Amino acid sequence: MLIQKLMDCPEFIAGDRTRLREMLHPDKQAIALRYSLAHATVAPGDTSTPHALKTSEVYYILSGYGEMHIDDAVQPVEPTDTIYIPPMARQFIHNTGPEPLVFICIVDPAWNVEDEIVYKADAPGQA
Repeated sequence: MLIQKLMDCPEFIAGDRTRLREMLHPDKQAIALRYSLAHATVAPGDTSTPHALKTSEVYYILSGYGEMHIDDAVQPVEPTDTIYIPPMARQFIHNTGPEPLVFICIVDPAWNVEDEIVYKADAPGQA
């Protein structure tokens, strides 16, 4: 049995500038998974760096409010929203609320640094 405690997973700044904790990844645990699962946080007023993955991705919003940008589409997001991001879609998320925007990321197949393209910071709330 494998049970991961969020606070036992090291936090790091991902390539898209979100605070991330990888919960499950087939390269890091002896488990038979195709996907990876991570917990992400974007601070109030901040924005993840525009990026694309060669793989599909799903976000599930746990808390906070924001705007999801996928290619040319923009949609407000809130707790319990599930967002499908197709492979190679240019994406970023902007926290529009007063509290951290917290969400789960599922990448299938599992996230791999070689599968991510990070674009220059040109989204709202970025330096």
